[in-house]
Amino acid sequence: MRYCINCCIHLLPNDLHRQCFRCRGPDHNNQKCPVCKRENKIPLYADSKQMKLLAVLEVRTDHSESWNGFFCLRKGKLCSLIFGLIIMTLVMASYILTGAKHGLLLVPSPFHYGAFTSNPSLMDNESLSDMKDHYQPSKMNISYVKDYPSIKLIIDTITSKIEFITRQRPDLEELRKQEPHMFSVIPNKFLPNSKNPCWYDEYRGNTTTDPYATNSYALYSKRFRTIFDYLRKVFWNHLYHYKDKHYRLRCLPHFYIIGQPKCGTTDLYDRLRLHPDVRFSAIKEPHWWTRKRFGIIRLRDGFHDRYPVEDYLDLFDLAAHQIQGVLQSEAVKERGRTNSIIIGEASASTMWDNNAWIFFYDNSTEGEPPFLIQDFIHAFQPNAKLIVMLRDPVERLYSDYLYFASANKSAEDFHEKVAESLQLFENCMLDYSLRACVYNNTLNNAMPVRLQVGLYVVYLLDWLTVFNKDQILVLRLEDHASNVKYTMHMVFQFLDLGPLSEKQEALITKSPASNTRRPEDRSLGPMLPTTKAILRDFYRPFNTKLAQVLFDDAFLWKRT
Repeated sequence: MRYCINCCIHLLPNDLHRQCFRCRGPDHNNQKCPVCKRENKIPLYADSKQMKLLAVLEVRTDHSESWNGFFCLRKGKLCSLIFGLIIMTLVMASYILTGAKHGLLLVPSPFHYGAFTSNPSLMDNESLSDMKDHYQPSKMNISYVKDYPSIKLIIDTITSKIEFITRQRPDLEELRKQEPHMFSVIPNKFLPNSKNPCWYDEYRGNTTTDPYATNSYALYSKRFRTIFDYLRKVFWNHLYHYKDKHYRLRCLPHFYIIGQPKCGTTDLYDRLRLHPDVRFSAIKEPHWWTRKRFGIIRLRDGFHDRYPVEDYLDLFDLAAHQIQGVLQSEAVKERGRTNSIIIGEASASTMWDNNAWIFFYDNSTEGEPPFLIQDFIHAFQPNAKLIVMLRDPVERLYSDYLYFASANKSAEDFHEKVAESLQLFENCMLDYSLRACVYNNTLNNAMPVRLQVGLYVVYLLDWLTVFNKDQILVLRLEDHASNVKYTMHMVFQFLDLGPLSEKQEALITKSPASNTRRPEDRSLGPMLPTTKAILRDFYRPFNTKLAQVLFDDAFLWKRT
């Protein structure tokens, strides 16, 4: 090893005493060097193999020598340090200047709306929860008492960008190209002697075959296995035998309760299933049209294998068995009567959740989904009936927050999440259409609260592009809560259900309400008055349009 005797700097094997800061240079002369001229010092050679320790130390009184180590840093490291300090200064300046925009010290949302392009790698390698973390906006440091004017500016910007534009309805051939298997399974005609859409499908299995062995609902959820265990036991008893072949009755729902979440759909479901002519799927909310057929089990878990349509049809086998019993009865065979049993399905996501479209369909439509759930339902069931239960969107959002938030729930926390979500929604509306923002998966997963679910009229108008208005019954939770008997009669009439005895009607209308607010959530009290005023302003133009579409000012929710 070689060292400079002047400053004890380690030298490379072939170094000619040039790497030392004090002695380097091509014209170095020991006689002229201010360090070397006095003693004509040379590098000291030390062989570590022969000596444990051999060093010559020169003690100097010059205090500037303590800085030798610093000056011997390479130029690259010094430049990197200076460059890093400059970048940090610029970032801090950007942070402060951005906060001055609306009088709030905020970092601009990292949610980027540069392009609504599908990322195939996300489908295979990332979950939706990963994507949510990736786009997670920074926490807003907003005073919930003083920030109303600033948030009002955001709402005014959103309102100025609202346009209700009729969407283009895709033709049937386009739908077939997107879901060829679904169209190969579901026929375009159903049994004429059944009120409910049903058909016979040949079953090619034998007595040892488990018809539900691959059903994804049974595989992924333990609570559904009991249902499928029962179906396995009775499956062969309900097959229809004709000319040495076996046929099973398959059915789709006659009606759908399509929304909205936290608007009383569970209570409506519980009361309707007490009617003697109504059956429901084995699972209350299959979420097949919106999630399971795309492979979404839980939003936080990302994508799994897609649930085929056969798995969805299996959920109606219990009801199909009862319908088959009616169809094979003497009254139907001899007197030509029609089966009056109808099946319902009550996934509250059906009306609004089209988040998965970006990963499966063409995204060249400026951020707007080319196909919606209703397009496919209408393709198979143009006569389907749809029930929508709505409530004041302001109260719905708070109820939604209390139900789904896991920790640190409070009126103040709700306020901050509302303000943050409004800013994200504004960012989207500055560059894209209302429909593109409402159906944007990335935005919806980034918003801390589900503002978009309360934009009822946006979804309703899109459903009205494929279904007639008389096929959709829109109810208000406030009316249902105050007069259950009246709203249930409206539903019975809409579904063309038969009359009930007084005892049956009393059982349906006098049952206690279902899925009410939990006691621990009630203890948190109402939302802050400022938050309510903000949300009233945000939802007002949408409620106004909804009241116009339905010709009913009750949907303005002025008295709630």
